[in-house]
Amino acid sequence: MMPSIPLPFVVALLLAVLFVRIVAQRDRFFRPTTVFVAACILLVVTVGLRWTTDLRWIRFLQPVVAALLPPIAWFCFSELRAPYRRRYWPHLLVPVTILILSASWQNWHSPIDLVLALLYFGYAASLAHKAFVSHGNFDNARLADGGEARRAVLVVAGLLSASGMIDLLIAADFDLYRGSHAASIVAAANMLTLPLVSYAIAVMGRSVPESDASLPEETSVAAEFPTTAHAATENHHRHIVETIEAAMRDKELFRDPDLTLRRLSRRLAIPSRQISAAINRTSSRNVSQVVNEYRVREAMRLLQETNLPITAAMLESGFQTKSNFNREFLRVTGTTPREYRRGNTGDASDAVTAQPGSPSPGTR
Repeated sequence: MMPSIPLPFVVALLLAVLFVRIVAQRDRFFRPTTVFVAACILLVVTVGLRWTTDLRWIRFLQPVVAALLPPIAWFCFSELRAPYRRRYWPHLLVPVTILILSASWQNWHSPIDLVLALLYFGYAASLAHKAFVSHGNFDNARLADGGEARRAVLVVAGLLSASGMIDLLIAADFDLYRGSHAASIVAAANMLTLPLVSYAIAVMGRSVPESDASLPEETSVAAEFPTTAHAATENHHRHIVETIEAAMRDKELFRDPDLTLRRLSRRLAIPSRQISAAINRTSSRNVSQVVNEYRVREAMRLLQETNLPITAAMLESGFQTKSNFNREFLRVTGTTPREYRRGNTGDASDAVTAQPGSPSPGTR
């Protein structure tokens, strides 16, 4: 009979494969993500050792490692919201506190599980708050993928909340049943870890474009806008929206598939928060929806006036994925791209090639 491998170590192995693939991409935006995956691996391995060997030093180390994961997750997925301009040391206070509690547990049986649960719940609430208040307007995520990036952050928040609940369940199991169900609880928790982490990492990788450090700044209009959110009035909001509309119409910024709120802010020399606030308050939509509406209108024109395949029209209008293109096209027009083409050209095929004399992509 072949020896069985405990489930935590299987999950750790699969996470290690994910870690190697992320490192191989050598993308600077994945650097915090690699730290997050490495922390997940360390935590899963520590938990596996805790429930297979029950060594004293592992029991001491496991809560300390667990306390590191929430702040790492917070820094990792906050990268979608804005670049790092924060102080790190306050986030280290809780892991240090857990270290002290773990070292002194034999003396007074400190409530480590309760503190860990509160830590996980607190960071989960912080990430969820960021996802909800952003309305999908993440500074560094592609505007086309703003909705998915928001869902990824909520998934990580849910993962942290579930971890907090698991800590409470294990603590209750030890109090009521002397830990007889703890191993099963840990096994079930590990089964959820890999798919959730993989989904969040995949979405973050797809949502964050290449570096825009070389993008030219346009500072000529910056003086026309207030520098603080409190100074913004309804007139300023309308002015910002008009500026955005002019840029989309005249410069066709929506054609850039890697357009982010940060890039749009730099191109218009308007603070990203003011762009988000102006659009949210004047139209009850987010920046991603507005930009995608320009893309959909361009796709409609291409489908109606050219013989480009639907996929080519999708790419030409600034979309990158069929799922997002179809979803946004349906939201704006109430129909699918194929049905729209059939209704406007009578052509039932979505794979025809451009004929000689047809308008070329981007012409009007």
